[in-house]
Amino acid sequence: MLFYHLHKLLISPINDVSHVSDQRDRKLLLSWLILSLSFAIFYGILGLQRAFRSEYVAQDDAREYVFWMQQFIDPKILPHDLIANYFKSITPFGFATLYKLIASLGVHPLWLSKILPIFLGLIVTIYCFWLCLEIFPVPIAGFISTLLLNQSLWFKSDLVSATPRAFVYPLLLAFLYYLLRESWLIICLIIVLQGLFYPPLVFISLGILLIRLRRNYVWLAVILGLAFLVMLPYALTSSEFGPVINTSQAKVMPELWPGGRHPFFDKNPWRFWLIGEHSGILPPLMPPLIWLGLLLPAILRNAYRFSLVSLIKIQFKIIPQIIIVSVSLFFAAHFLILKLFFPTRYTTHTFRIVMAIAAGITLTVMLDKFFQIYQQKRNFWQIILTAIVSIALIVYPNVSGRFPTTDYRQSGELALYKFLQQQPKDSLIATLSDEADNIPTFAQKSILVGREYALPFHIGYYSQIRQRTTDLINAQYSQNLAAAKKLIQMYKVNLWLLERTAFNSQYLTTKTWLKSFQPAFTEALSNLEEGNTPALGRLTKKCSILETENFILLKADCILTLSELKATETIGSTNNS
Repeated sequence: MLFYHLHKLLISPINDVSHVSDQRDRKLLLSWLILSLSFAIFYGILGLQRAFRSEYVAQDDAREYVFWMQQFIDPKILPHDLIANYFKSITPFGFATLYKLIASLGVHPLWLSKILPIFLGLIVTIYCFWLCLEIFPVPIAGFISTLLLNQSLWFKSDLVSATPRAFVYPLLLAFLYYLLRESWLIICLIIVLQGLFYPPLVFISLGILLIRLRRNYVWLAVILGLAFLVMLPYALTSSEFGPVINTSQAKVMPELWPGGRHPFFDKNPWRFWLIGEHSGILPPLMPPLIWLGLLLPAILRNAYRFSLVSLIKIQFKIIPQIIIVSVSLFFAAHFLILKLFFPTRYTTHTFRIVMAIAAGITLTVMLDKFFQIYQQKRNFWQIILTAIVSIALIVYPNVSGRFPTTDYRQSGELALYKFLQQQPKDSLIATLSDEADNIPTFAQKSILVGREYALPFHIGYYSQIRQRTTDLINAQYSQNLAAAKKLIQMYKVNLWLLERTAFNSQYLTTKTWLKSFQPAFTEALSNLEEGNTPALGRLTKKCSILETENFILLKADCILTLSELKATETIGSTNNS
């Protein structure tokens, strides 16, 4: 009797999700929705704990956007900054406008990037829950789907990045929900928002609409026209950093091969087409239970064995339609290499949503079947298996050891950033250290180059970054101080940041992204391996204006005043080892 009531409590279909009149159904829906939102908040809080664990913390990808958006607070920082101007030019208008509006209220962009994911997660949860019920009106299925989707999102850094791709999930789920409800005016609004926040998403939405609205010519024409107007500025705007690299250029760039800054190509066809980070069709989905969604087609083929399958509504057709559109755009992006950007942009996000909903339906149908079998045969093992799956569903992420995956970058160089913040706002810092990725965000100062900002997609931008990086490698590892002086004068460098291990050969070998800059990298490495000490390594303490445990900061003007030195003093005891 206990399991009978538990079965009825957990597996309770809603007759009409659109118009819930029964008080019991209302309470049931509200209870499952609140439970879904509770887990979304819980996962968001886990992320917040990492975001605010120290003073200098920023999400890895968010740094590319947050650093220049600090100009909304102080317009005088990062003046005439090549890197800031480039990332400003590629930031979607709607995304930048949102941060600017909130910054006008006194909210710092870095702080906003840390709290925004929890609010996006709540929107994702609400729309995923109702979307699932539009397809399969069983509230527990909506709960399971949202739980798996939230877990999947927090196993990756898409949502927590608070970058344009974080808006994919609320905008796509909202679009799918209102599409099933045929709320055409709201759909038009969402198409506009998609174009303003994440333009590739418009192609996915239009593809789905083309399949579903073949006979509704009026709304199809209206939405296509609206999408055209939204995307037109992107097509007409000629960026000062263009053009985008073409296929022949991309294939010979080491930056786009394994070991490069942004690997895309791979000589192994299986790895390239199946599991490549930017090229593979199989998404790296977690948690493991989300893959149970693959069993849904088998369940549908054996519908006579599962009574709940009859509750799946005609709206389920949207699931295969999403898959068809995503796969089509995936291969189109491969064919047009980088014109539609990376192919995985069209599959990773959609597959994550599809698999979460499919897994929610599958687990609900299986749970109902287990209850039925137990009531008929009193099979104790059915209950054990159900309990294991239920516990795994909720507990697995927290015991996996890598949840949530936030990719927050923390710097312990407090003294360095306090010092840099006091320097003139137009200061330019030269360094090959990984700390360069943090300096624009934490110190609000310009850098000559940095790994995080070395994106090789626009020739007008990357040709300058490549030249800068090559010049910096040559200058830092040249035995002639004239090379360093030339770099300082050419780029108007004010400060030069060196790690204490910068003149060990092992230091360079760990900088894999620098291997793309040949022959400068190989020549520098060869000189170090031969035991030659670069000119900067022979500078006296005279040019040092700040020293920490890991870094030495040199004054560029001091370097310009020095002649060639023959002193054997190095910049750190580690270089003598």
